[in-house]
Amino acid sequence: MKDNQQMKKYEFLADDPNVKVMPIMISLIVGAFFALLNETLLNIALTTLMEEFHISLPTVQWMVTGFMLVMGIVIPVSALLLQWFTTRQLFLGTMIVFTVGTVISAAAPTFPILLVGRLIQAAGTGLLMPIIFNVFLLVFPPERRGKVMGVIGLVMMFAPAIGPTLSGVIVEYLGWRFLFIIVIPFALFSIAFAYKYLMNVSEVTKPKIDIPSIAFSTIGFGAIIYGFSAMGESEGGFFSATVYIPIIAGVVGIALFSIRQLKLDEPVMNLRVFKYPMYTHAVLMFLIIMMAMFASEIILPIYMQGPLALTAATAGLVLLPGSILNGAMAPFMGHLFDKFGPRVLMIPATIVLSGTMLMMSRLHTDTPLWVVIVGYILLMLSVSAIMMPAETNGLNQLPKHLYPHGTAVMTTLQPVAGAIGVSVFISIMNTRQLHFLQHANNPQDSATIHQAMVAGVELVYFIAFMMSVAAVILAFIVYRAVSEKDVAE
Repeated sequence: MKDNQQMKKYEFLADDPNVKVMPIMISLIVGAFFALLNETLLNIALTTLMEEFHISLPTVQWMVTGFMLVMGIVIPVSALLLQWFTTRQLFLGTMIVFTVGTVISAAAPTFPILLVGRLIQAAGTGLLMPIIFNVFLLVFPPERRGKVMGVIGLVMMFAPAIGPTLSGVIVEYLGWRFLFIIVIPFALFSIAFAYKYLMNVSEVTKPKIDIPSIAFSTIGFGAIIYGFSAMGESEGGFFSATVYIPIIAGVVGIALFSIRQLKLDEPVMNLRVFKYPMYTHAVLMFLIIMMAMFASEIILPIYMQGPLALTAATAGLVLLPGSILNGAMAPFMGHLFDKFGPRVLMIPATIVLSGTMLMMSRLHTDTPLWVVIVGYILLMLSVSAIMMPAETNGLNQLPKHLYPHGTAVMTTLQPVAGAIGVSVFISIMNTRQLHFLQHANNPQDSATIHQAMVAGVELVYFIAFMMSVAAVILAFIVYRAVSEKDVAE
């Protein structure tokens, strides 16, 4: 094929003057933007769906929990799919699956059908980011990846950031079905544009499909996400059988999956990526930053709507400036990464992050709103200077044949970290809150209840501060990763 010949002549397609890289980027970014936008677009509509279909909160939460569950199941096999299908086949197939799920959701007459459509959407969304990361690693040389990954970072952060705000407007003025209807034309455009312009950039090797690995992966990651998601709905917390049994099953499944991958000549997810120190460094940094973000994105709205007595809409607007700045700064941070490397960005950013977490651990019932706004802006700006540079630097150290596996591991961690982060921080806050009320003189008093909530929020942020100190230490040992030759292991 023509594009395969180009790959032989040029190591990276971006170096070939005959290849139009911009249409490739547009094809991928448009699809990713609306798929990721859809991830948070439904959050504010959950109450409306409860009223529409006469269902309970635990039932409607499956729109969120089920989404993460399916993503956790499909992402680990993305490395295998990237080696079985061409770029065009996989991207077009993924977008078609996502679009079908969106159409089903928009027309759903009952909640079960709506949930089926949502889960089909999740299957498409889960595969999109591994495809995009892998394509950009193959198209662009290491010295240009920072800026390009910054653009991806803009999409990854900006789309989910505007989701809740956009959702509130659409639900209020158009109805919940338009949350899906408005996505359909853009998804169709992405499919048509990719069909015309997207090139095949990856090599199809068709490795052997190992059924036990897929089974262990499905049980492991699926059960872990389900167990931690169920923690928020269970009165017994972790000690409820509906929580600890799936988590134990998930840990066993992941252990069996990992052991098997290290024994296979052609693993489904090659865990040898952890042999590369900057990749392992990036994974650790990614997990810490994700947890710090969840501490704010989940706990902060609860604090604002409780002790600060703000409405849900106002709380969402308070978080919007930080989220938009995070996305807007991503390309700039990527440019700085290309020019100066990771240390110049990550050392000051992790110090700012730690200071912000410490500041937020001192919140009280009458904290001025500007403190919350500034704190969240500082948090999201520091995240933009840490997360994407760390990921890019880690992936840069991998040889080409490990790109699909490196991106698969990174993207698998996102829903897993999401489920664990939400449940653990909510559990910590609730436990501290209950302990405070048990020792209060008047636990039914509204002021006391608010003080108890603040005590829980303070504890969550202090734990996040301790985690951010670990990020500072990691930032001081990072170095610019050098691309390694694609050698057989």
